[in-house]
Amino acid sequence: MPRHSKLYRHGPVHRSEDEYVSFREVRERFGFYGVRTGRWVTRTEQEAAAVNFYDALCDLMCILGVPETVISLRGTLALHYGTGGRPGVAAHYSPQEKVFALAKNAGPGSIAHEWFHAFDHYIGQQAFSGLPPHAFASSAWLAQQATPVPHRLNDALFDCFRSVMLDDSGDSPSQQFQASAEADRHFGTLYYSQPEEMCARAFEAFIQDASIKNSFLVKGTLKSDEAKLGLYPQGHQRQATNHAFACYFSVLGAALR
Repeated sequence: MPRHSKLYRHGPVHRSEDEYVSFREVRERFGFYGVRTGRWVTRTEQEAAAVNFYDALCDLMCILGVPETVISLRGTLALHYGTGGRPGVAAHYSPQEKVFALAKNAGPGSIAHEWFHAFDHYIGQQAFSGLPPHAFASSAWLAQQATPVPHRLNDALFDCFRSVMLDDSGDSPSQQFQASAEADRHFGTLYYSQPEEMCARAFEAFIQDASIKNSFLVKGTLKSDEAKLGLYPQGHQRQATNHAFACYFSVLGAALR
């Protein structure tokens, strides 16, 4: 697949080198409720993309230490590739349809970000009672708009949100939040400082810092323009957010084994 020829991957072997993997097998392996490709995706592009998705999602599963059902959010999530699309948008997650979608030409590297949006949305109903159906757990935590459900898994999840949005004292905004708010002021928007966006970018950094490397799964948290603006956790905060995510998914994976 020429457009993806610069993809980099270093990790465990999930299939034999010459093994053909289709989107049907991606769907069946992880239990997605649907997988869809766009009409302008050629057969060659579809075959290459299916292999890249398969490896990336297997790598994500290994990094998190969770089973396949977590990747598909117990079969409630679908993935689309090269369908529709929005101008200038490489990927997006739709809470209404519970679909994460990647653009054909600009999507590689966006899976970790969009998958965490899906997870953040899904876990909201487990972590809070009385939460609106399209709300994200990260936003609910910061806004205190719903009642937290007491559970050690939720405590570990809230530690992730705290490490992303607050400083060590827990009383002031984190460095990532301050940089994100400054970017919003500069660009005249309200996007980078939204809790769900900050947490998705922090999750990206956690995945990129793992020993398994896959640029179809994640890239850009270290040297991109966004990284230079401080929109991803840096230094001590990056260590803290990585530790919080590692602890949470370790506990989650152990609970599901």
